[in-house]
Amino acid sequence: MTITLLQLWMPILLGTFLAWIASALIHVVAKYHNSDYQPLSNEDEVMAAVRNGSPKLGIHSLPYCAEMSDMNKPEVQEKFNKGPVALLAVFPNGLPNMGKLMPQQISFFLVGCILIAYCATQVLTAGADYLTVFRFVSTVGFLAFGWAMIPMSIWYGHTWSSTAKYLVDALIYGLVVAGSFAWLWPA
Repeated sequence: MTITLLQLWMPILLGTFLAWIASALIHVVAKYHNSDYQPLSNEDEVMAAVRNGSPKLGIHSLPYCAEMSDMNKPEVQEKFNKGPVALLAVFPNGLPNMGKLMPQQISFFLVGCILIAYCATQVLTAGADYLTVFRFVSTVGFLAFGWAMIPMSIWYGHTWSSTAKYLVDALIYGLVVAGSFAWLWPA
């Protein structure tokens, strides 16, 4: 018998909650992501220079190229060779708005769990055994929560060690969500 998304509302919600708790423990207790970002030795000067430029919110590239063909220009090549080559993310001033960010993080896990549940309904049937559900959901969960981090190292300069840590996070999220689905899978 096929399973519907409505039948999976409990594992979706439990998986969302457990993934969010795991995320909180990773970032507040384990804190192994603290080493992902490094300070600049001249932070105050760089902040003043950026502030003086009044950049818009968003991501800025240094040096900036509107088109790939611009990289053929000698003046652009000189900027790249002279450096620094960087991406700068500009956020609103002030402390991070946790009242806005926390619901977004929970929504990330909720939508992820809904997508995982949808995949599971396409492959698994009612009464599937615990290990079958667990293996499938943990694999899809890992992919849903982590695989897209790899291009951040390929294209955007994130260290591979940072990406590896995010993949460990994704594995943890996939495992806790899989446990929820396997435990509450309809008979």
